[in-house]
Amino acid sequence: MSRNAGDINFFRGYASLDLLPAQEIVQATTDLLSPKSRDYDTDPQNLHPLVYGSDEGAHWVRSAICHFSNEAFQLDAASSSKPEFLNLTSGASYGILNLLAQTTLPHTGFTRQAFIVSPTYFLINEAFIDAGFGGKICAVTETDQDAVDVAFLQEQLELFDQKHATEDHTADPALVNAPDATIPKKLFRYVLYLIPTYSNPSGKTYSIECRQRLIELARKHDMLIISDDVYDLLVYDQPLDKAPKPVPRMTFLDRASLSKGYNGYGNTISNCTFSKILAPGLRFGYQESVNKRLVAQLSRGGANASGGTPSQLNSMIVGTMLNNGVCLTVLEKLRTVYKRRADILYESIKQWLPAKTIYERQTGGYFSWCTLPDGYDAREISAILLNQQGIVVPDGSWFEVVGDSKNWGARCFRISISFVHDATIKEGIQKWGNVCREYATEHSLEF
Repeated sequence: MSRNAGDINFFRGYASLDLLPAQEIVQATTDLLSPKSRDYDTDPQNLHPLVYGSDEGAHWVRSAICHFSNEAFQLDAASSSKPEFLNLTSGASYGILNLLAQTTLPHTGFTRQAFIVSPTYFLINEAFIDAGFGGKICAVTETDQDAVDVAFLQEQLELFDQKHATEDHTADPALVNAPDATIPKKLFRYVLYLIPTYSNPSGKTYSIECRQRLIELARKHDMLIISDDVYDLLVYDQPLDKAPKPVPRMTFLDRASLSKGYNGYGNTISNCTFSKILAPGLRFGYQESVNKRLVAQLSRGGANASGGTPSQLNSMIVGTMLNNGVCLTVLEKLRTVYKRRADILYESIKQWLPAKTIYERQTGGYFSWCTLPDGYDAREISAILLNQQGIVVPDGSWFEVVGDSKNWGARCFRISISFVHDATIKEGIQKWGNVCREYATEHSLEF
């Protein structure tokens, strides 16, 4: 299946073109570049927008992000963001690659295992394989209580600890430290990847209790938790005329629960992007850790040291949009449009799909998870929709953790509201329902 095939596309994970803030980006770029000079053009922490930037990214942009984040999440002093806790990136996808390259060493067995919450973002597998985790990836499933299977994860961590207890990897970190390095890299024994708020693909949001339990496990077993925090500001079940109050990010919880004077690296990293709340073509994001130590390590990687922050110009365009309030205006528009689409999707599914279809109203983000009743084959129905109706709706097999399948393709689908319009949603779900009705008749199923 091509992500761009079909007349009605419930696959695409980016905003419909009419929602992209083109004029706002033009204005921000003009405001940024029109002056002959800026007061930070020669400041080594910032530099001119069109030259190589500092390794960690412009300080004023990081400050703007922190102000935006602290306001959005209503953070107190114990959990609030500071510029030195951030490293700027060219988006969440490249952020993951940098994270794995700079904090794990699976090739020698020093980093023992990667855990990925399943169902998962369908392209994350390749990033872990590129980083050397082929054959070292285990799926951790979600539960029905807005959590992941923490008990299973704990059991697996204890088993791996016992299995590798007698191994000596003291020399391994030397492989990834420059001979003249004054600060050795912090490498983790395990890594966990998840999207804890409005998850892709399930749409679930994990409870604070679940997040805290995961942090406790991570501290005990030297595990890094990588959270893709990319959808959490797209909140639909709160008043749209007020700024959203999302669930606290895991890094905020990790930071707030550390003892005073803590000088370690923490066990969480928030991997963020502006692709979902502004435009993916900007290719700009950031990483945040509990203090400056881990993100400083990320900013010192070879690529950053060579070229500086990977998105100098676009980071400053976004920083300008943060400072002039445009980001909040764009976010309010997206929340309004996406909430309407989510409501139309829910009503359409209840009207047109089989009566015992399992589907919950989408409360935020881009995606939701739909499970047909027993007897319906999601793979077959997905193929019929594409080939006969020109409708792209991916079955659950796309969202497996590589090498640890949970058979999500049997009955499940992921649905995206980001690219489809109101009328298209209604038309697409109605045609999907017609296909299901014909399928039920053909296979003697209840509809």
